Amino acid sequence: MTQIASNGTLAYKILGTHLLGGKLAPGNEITIKIDQTLTQDSTGTMVYLQLEAMDADRVQTELSVAYIDHNTLQTGYENADDHAFIESVAKRRGIRFSKPGGGICHQLHLENYGVPGKTLLGSDSHTPTGGGLGMIAIGAGGLDVAVAMAKGVYSLTVPNVIGIRLTGELRPWVSAKDVILHVLKELSVKGGVGKIVEYFGEGVKSLSVTDRATITNMGAELGATTSIFPSDENTEAYLKSQGRGEQYRPLAADADAAYDEILNVELSSLTPLAAMPHSPDNVKPVSEIGAIKVDQVAIGSCTNSSYTDLMKTAQILRGRKVHPEVSLVISPGSAKILSKLAENGALSALIDAGARLIENACGPCIGMGQSPKSGAISLRTFNRNFKGRSGTLDAEVYLVSPETAALSAVTGVLTDGMAEGAKNGVTLTPIAAERFTRNDSFVVYSPDTNANNTPVEMGPNIKPFPRNKALADKVTGRVIIRVGDNVTTDDIMPSDSRLLPYRSNIPYLANFCFEKIDSGFSARAKDAGRGAIIGGDNYGQGSSREHAALAPLYLGIKFVIAKSFARIHRANLINSGILPLTFENRKDYESLRVGVNLVMNDAREQLEHSAVILTDADTGKEYRLTADFSDTEKRRLLAGGKINLIKENPDRNA
Repeated sequence: MTQIASNGTLAYKILGTHLLGGKLAPGNEITIKIDQTLTQDSTGTMVYLQLEAMDADRVQTELSVAYIDHNTLQTGYENADDHAFIESVAKRRGIRFSKPGGGICHQLHLENYGVPGKTLLGSDSHTPTGGGLGMIAIGAGGLDVAVAMAKGVYSLTVPNVIGIRLTGELRPWVSAKDVILHVLKELSVKGGVGKIVEYFGEGVKSLSVTDRATITNMGAELGATTSIFPSDENTEAYLKSQGRGEQYRPLAADADAAYDEILNVELSSLTPLAAMPHSPDNVKPVSEIGAIKVDQVAIGSCTNSSYTDLMKTAQILRGRKVHPEVSLVISPGSAKILSKLAENGALSALIDAGARLIENACGPCIGMGQSPKSGAISLRTFNRNFKGRSGTLDAEVYLVSPETAALSAVTGVLTDGMAEGAKNGVTLTPIAAERFTRNDSFVVYSPDTNANNTPVEMGPNIKPFPRNKALADKVTGRVIIRVGDNVTTDDIMPSDSRLLPYRSNIPYLANFCFEKIDSGFSARAKDAGRGAIIGGDNYGQGSSREHAALAPLYLGIKFVIAKSFARIHRANLINSGILPLTFENRKDYESLRVGVNLVMNDAREQLEHSAVILTDADTGKEYRLTADFSDTEKRRLLAGGKINLIKENPDRNA
C-alpha cells in the first residue's frame, strides 16, 4: 500500500499522483509510474539492445521517443548503422523515431511532447529540461530507461527539495543562463545531489518557458535529480504557440510548501556571468573576468538553442559583422526553429554577419565537430566546459548567455553587454511571440502490429553489452587508478567525434577508458583481470552515459570506492553489478594507492549490512566502507546487475 506524505511542494504533488509503491518521504525508496521516455542515439543503442534482451512487447508508456541528435556526423558506416538499428527497434516496439536533422532531443520534446504534470525519464542527463513545463523529468542510465519502457515504472530514492525563491525581474543583457550560473556559483556542482530543485516566487512570472527550460536543463550540473517550475499562464502561452494549448493545466506548490532549504535570488541584482574553465560552477561576473581575446563563439545546445535565444542573437548581429579573428558557429535547436528564422529574415541576418550555420543537433556541445584551435578561448552557450570536452584538450571554454556570446563575437573579446552594449550601438528589444506550425517531417511512427514482422538491423560495429555475473562470496580487485574530486563521466569514458561512433562497441571503447587522466589504465586493468577504482568527492558527475560503467565492467572492475558519488553514475554502477562503496574514514583514501590488492570476504552476507570491510590482501589492513544500499539495489548487486535480475524475475519490478 502506498503512503503519501506531501510537503506541499509541486515536486511531491506530481510524485504523489504517480506513486505506485513506497512512502513519499526523503530517503525512502519509491516506485513511480513513468508517462514518457526519451532516448538519444549516443546512449540509445545500448538502451534498445537492453530492451530487446528483455524481449519486451510494446512499450508500456504513454509516449516514448527515440531521437537522433548526437552522432549525426556520418564519416563512416557506424553512426548510420546505429540509427538504422534504433529505427528498427522503434518500429517493433511502438516508439516514435526522430530522424537526424530534426533537432536536439530536449528542445524537440519541449516543443512537441512535454505536458505539465507528467513524468519523463530520459537516457540523457539533461532530460530535466522538461521541468520548464512543470514536468518531473529525470535523467537516468539507459537500462533504467529500457525498464521504464518495458514496464512503465522507475524506482528512486525520494530526494529532499531545495526551494529557489525568485523575486524581481532580469535587466537587459541578463538572461536565464545567468540565473542558473548564479545558482551554480551558490550551490556548486554537487550541491543538488540527492535533491530536487524547485523554483517559486513572484519572479517566476517574468520568465518564459524557454527561459525556465534553460535553467532546469543546467540543473543537471548541480547534480540534482531534477528541477521544476510551476505551470502557469506562461506555460499556457508556450503550449498554444506550439499548437498544443489543450494540454495546459495549472500547477503550483502550496503557499505554505515546506522546502528543506531555500535560496533567495533577486533577479534584478544579477549581471552577465560566465563559467570559467573547467567547471560550470567556476562562475564570475563577465565584468570581473575582463575583455579577454576570443577565438571561437558557439551558440546552441539543448541549453540555449531556442527560438528566443537565436532571435536575440540575430538582433545583436543584424547589420554588424563577426570579428575577423572569431569563428562563430550556430546550431538551431530544431528544424521548426530554423524554418521560422528563414521565414522572418533572421537567418539572413546571421549569415550576413558571418555566422556559420551547422546542423540542428548537439554538435560541438558533445565534441562532435567544431573543436577550437589549440590553446583557444571558446565562448559557448552550452552546459558543460569540462577539460577536453570540446575536442581540444588545451582549449579554455567559458559558458555564457546568447547575448554575451553574440556581442563578444562582434567585439572579438569577452564583453559585458550591460556596460558595453550601448557603446556598440546595440539595444535589445523584447522578442515578439510567434505561432509555430507543427513539423512532423523528421518523425517516423509506423509501429508494427506484430514485432516479429520487423527484423532488428544490426551493423557489424554493434556489439552485445557486457553482462556481469552474480556476486561471489569472495570478491577481489587490484587498485588500478586513484583519481581526485569531481571526476566526470567524460574523464572516465571520453566522448568526442573520434569515439562517439563506437558507443555501440564496448570492447573497442574500453581501450580508451580514463584515457585523458591515465592512458595506461586500460592495459593495467586487463592485466589485473579484477580491479578497483578509487575516487574523490562527486565521482562520476556529468553525463548519464552508461558507458562510464560498462567499459569498467568489461575491463573487470569489481569495486569503485569514493568519497561520494554523483547520482546517475552510482545507479549505473549498481545496474552493472559493480559495487559503489564510500569511505567511512576519508583518510583511508590516501592509503588506497595503485597496486593495492583488495579482498571482500563473505561478500554476499556483508552486502546485507550498511557497512562492509575490505582487506589489503598483502598487509592485512582493513578498510571499513559504507554500503548504504536499498533493498532493490542489493538485489541488483547480488544478481550481478539489473538485467540479470530482470531475466531471473521477469514479472517483478527490478
